[in-house]
Amino acid sequence: MDLAKIAALLAARRPGHGLPQGLYNDPEVFAFDLEAIFARSWLLAGFACEMPMAGGYLSTAVGPWPVLITRDRAGALHAFHNSCRHRGAQICPEGSGAAARLVCPYHRWTYELSGELARATRMPADFDTASHGLRPIHIEQMEGVLYICLAETPPAFAAFREAFAPLVAPHHLSDAKVAFEASLVEKGNWKLVMENARECYHCPGSHPELSVTFPIHASAHFDYGEDKRLEMFNDRMATLGLPVGPVEGDWWQAMRFALNEGCVSMTMDGRALGSKLMCPVGEGDIGSLRWALEPNSFCHAAGDFAFMFTAQPIAPNETRVVAKWLVHKDAVEGVDYDLARLTELWNTTNLQDLALVENNQRGVNAYGYEPGPYSTDAEALALRFVDWYCGAAQRFVDDRGLGARPPVRLASRG
Repeated sequence: MDLAKIAALLAARRPGHGLPQGLYNDPEVFAFDLEAIFARSWLLAGFACEMPMAGGYLSTAVGPWPVLITRDRAGALHAFHNSCRHRGAQICPEGSGAAARLVCPYHRWTYELSGELARATRMPADFDTASHGLRPIHIEQMEGVLYICLAETPPAFAAFREAFAPLVAPHHLSDAKVAFEASLVEKGNWKLVMENARECYHCPGSHPELSVTFPIHASAHFDYGEDKRLEMFNDRMATLGLPVGPVEGDWWQAMRFALNEGCVSMTMDGRALGSKLMCPVGEGDIGSLRWALEPNSFCHAAGDFAFMFTAQPIAPNETRVVAKWLVHKDAVEGVDYDLARLTELWNTTNLQDLALVENNQRGVNAYGYEPGPYSTDAEALALRFVDWYCGAAQRFVDDRGLGARPPVRLASRG
């Protein structure tokens, strides 16, 4: 890749504005983003409940790179590149499952769930089994949520854990199950997908269903201004012993916020799904806990269910969006929740966003495209995301001795 070109594009970006065109549609930039951003960041990979028993595995991907998470016989979690150490075949297909050992479908090389090569037939006598285990990936579990990082030396995780764990712990995500998973492909660059996901400036005209429950006019960390109802919500959460935040670091942010008046869940009508709550505190009327990681995810956890959104880059103008809905592990479909009610709001919102992103990409591709300024009120978190991206990208360029850091201004946190 041409790092000098990348450096020039980063330097051309005006503070407070969108990105130059090439950062949204150039194939070399796409390759750069994979290496400089996705290979060096902590990424939300899934949930421990997707493999609750010893012998479970979760096969997923980071962009084009297959990865594998396992739970060994002792219950310990591991993460690996999903690539056989023989000739590189993918060992497990995407999805979750269970196995006593991992067997490559090509030549039957067999691995322990902890990654060691256990069996490889017809190899020479001096073949060193111990040096051909699966290549590990860094993994962290926090209150049932799994994070991975492909970098040899990942960013520090401790501050995120210390600040965020108290907020998410009451939602008992370790005692959940994935009730539904959906994916769709958006014909747009992954950064446009995430900018859209980081703001609700577009919500009044594009998301009438989401607007029923979601405070679409709040800014940054759900700053409502002088709002007595917000003070009452925060006081009630303090009485219930639920931290509110906001808490944030360079690549993460989280806050519990009040839903619109009369709403207790993020459903089409704001009513809860049923009585089997994930967080029974306050009878489930606890607003929503939102947390987001740069570069590519956000989640919401209400009293009755949790929702996950991730954006996986496929091509310069193509992104795969994966959504998961979690409910209490003992909740029974058709008894404790209705699947259509559980999924309708976010499915509707995701399809609306698909149309917005694809239209955005078409306009960005225009010969006369010129980046405009963000609203520091309505798009504070979108601006934060773009500033973070530019900073992370510039650090990668600087590490290789190219380019001068462009001015980067962090958005107001609200």
